[in-house]
Amino acid sequence: MLGMAQPTQNSAGARRRPESQKTHVKSICLQYQLYLLLNSHFFCLLKNKTGLTIFFLCAYVPKTEANHCKWSDVLKDLELIKTSEDIDVSLYTANTYEDIECQEPVMRCFFLEMKVILHECGIKKCSRKHDVWNILKNGNARFATYQLNSTTSKKCKECEEYEEKNFTEFIQSFVKVIQRECKKYIN
Repeated sequence: MLGMAQPTQNSAGARRRPESQKTHVKSICLQYQLYLLLNSHFFCLLKNKTGLTIFFLCAYVPKTEANHCKWSDVLKDLELIKTSEDIDVSLYTANTYEDIECQEPVMRCFFLEMKVILHECGIKKCSRKHDVWNILKNGNARFATYQLNSTTSKKCKECEEYEEKNFTEFIQSFVKVIQRECKKYIN
């Protein structure tokens, strides 16, 4: 049973209840309502097969999401365009074995060259223009989390310093770089 605190007097002599008592009582009421809700609904769910299935799925989903690679959408679209016959361009292709400190500039180089592919697709009306657009859109969304580090970018090559390669070799290298980036999230 809760003990009742004695009312206090303010400077004018009026009696009032302490604020901590009001907050404590509200907290107990909320906890009791939550207890009733959980006791009546949650435990009823656990008594049948469907409820147990939902409970275990909800418990499992956050774990799988934590290992999800943020570049997986880009990788899927790269797989779609790699067999495209109507994209014929030479592109600066970064090395897949580049130092880990240069990973961000390498990724940015690949995405800059994707803009060239998108431009060429606009001119030649290629069939995979939408997939190229998706790669750029998803890549830009992922780069929002990157912070450009000026000390590492001085040591790394500029995009134009890499060798120009055909579209097929470019996509193969890009896929390797994305896969290497995704391994960070799986391990």
